[in-house]
Amino acid sequence: MYHKEKSIQIKNSASALYNNLCVLRIAPRRLTYFTVVHANVVNMVSASWDGLNYSHRQLQSKEPNVATSPSLIMQAAFCVLPSRDLLVVTSQKGIQIYESDGSIMVYWHALDTPETPTAQAVFARGIAAVWENYICVGLSSCGILVFDVPSKGSNITLSEVLEEHKEPITDLAQECSGSQDCIADLVSADDSGTLCVWKSGEEFQLLNKIGGFDMSCSSVKLWKGTAVAGYGTGQIRLYEAVTGILHAEVNAHARWIYSLDIAPFSGLLLSAAEDSFVRVWHLTVTPESNTVEVAHLHNECVTDTQICGAKFCDGDGYAFAVTGYDLNEIIRYTQT
Repeated sequence: MYHKEKSIQIKNSASALYNNLCVLRIAPRRLTYFTVVHANVVNMVSASWDGLNYSHRQLQSKEPNVATSPSLIMQAAFCVLPSRDLLVVTSQKGIQIYESDGSIMVYWHALDTPETPTAQAVFARGIAAVWENYICVGLSSCGILVFDVPSKGSNITLSEVLEEHKEPITDLAQECSGSQDCIADLVSADDSGTLCVWKSGEEFQLLNKIGGFDMSCSSVKLWKGTAVAGYGTGQIRLYEAVTGILHAEVNAHARWIYSLDIAPFSGLLLSAAEDSFVRVWHLTVTPESNTVEVAHLHNECVTDTQICGAKFCDGDGYAFAVTGYDLNEIIRYTQT
């Protein structure tokens, strides 16, 4: 179903972080941006669709105008809002928001770090763009910051802090189907496996809290009202987001899942784990019977590689890309 394409070389290898790959498709310019985190650096690659031109950029996590050592980056993700595309980088020191090509930093938010070192690490992780003007970022202190983003300029403000989780946030996801019928438009996950389902607005509203099993939920997606969660057990669970009804449980991988992605137009689901496998599934939602079915379509094995990032490169799932711990390349696959 998929075949391997020519890989894209990156300047530094990928760190072993959840969801360590992000992709932004720029259709008018026939370009695709890729980001991969290595320690305190974000590797950015701009690739032309014909595969002939590549340009590289590296972003460091430094506080603006402060001569401190760079902090470890936890995640980099593109946030697509109706009015603008932005790149959000989270680290142990704070949250940086850039223009999507990484050229200009438009906002910096410092994290509250204790004056004396504690056993509890401080970091931000989990990034999602919600509704028309919000960017949400999860924290190790269990909260979720909600930023109000103007249609242009750098006057970004912190509008709300959501405090429902009891464990550090692992991932956030917005409703990706584009459907206006879905009540919930944000889901958050934490280290205990708990999922919180939200409705965005001037004040975010908690719709449901789905209990975990004391096993970390490392990656989560929201599609057509269905929350798709990947766990350290290698399992994928599909819940009806608003009610918490469990539609399906799949023993998808032999080891810890690091990344999930959904192609919103086709319902293809991508899962990637420490077991070297990337798997493609197909989700079918039947509203009349209130059921979700999962079918396995395809496997790829990246031999002897702890996979840490996997993303579709388009909304139909025609192509996907993969990163692995200590690999200096982004591996690409395209449908045959």
